[in-house]
Amino acid sequence: MSDADKGGLIARVIGPKRRWWEYKARVKKLPPKYRTAVEAIERYLMHFGPVTADNVNALFEDVADLFERAAADGTPIREIVGDDPVEFVEALVRNYSKGGYVDRERARLIHTIDDIEREEKNR
Repeated sequence: MSDADKGGLIARVIGPKRRWWEYKARVKKLPPKYRTAVEAIERYLMHFGPVTADNVNALFEDVADLFERAAADGTPIREIVGDDPVEFVEALVRNYSKGGYVDRERARLIHTIDDIEREEKNR
């Protein structure tokens, strides 16, 4: 393996980790209520977020951006996430999961139900 290949491998392994730790450092600097909200969003996404490794860093970085701006402006948390925090996070996920397994399964479910409906109408 050439040095260039090694560098490429190292960059592929360490790059995402570095981004993750940079994100975590940003979150740690947020005022307590904003940090708590971001950590709750992060926890939810870790358990239920249908995100891929390719887009998870971008998603978390954008959440950090959003909450950093909100903290600087003094925007209340509820104004950021709205009345339904789960829907807020689900909307985020929809923006970052294009082509992911969840989108494929959603499309498969819709297609299957549409097929059943067509069969029922043709009887």
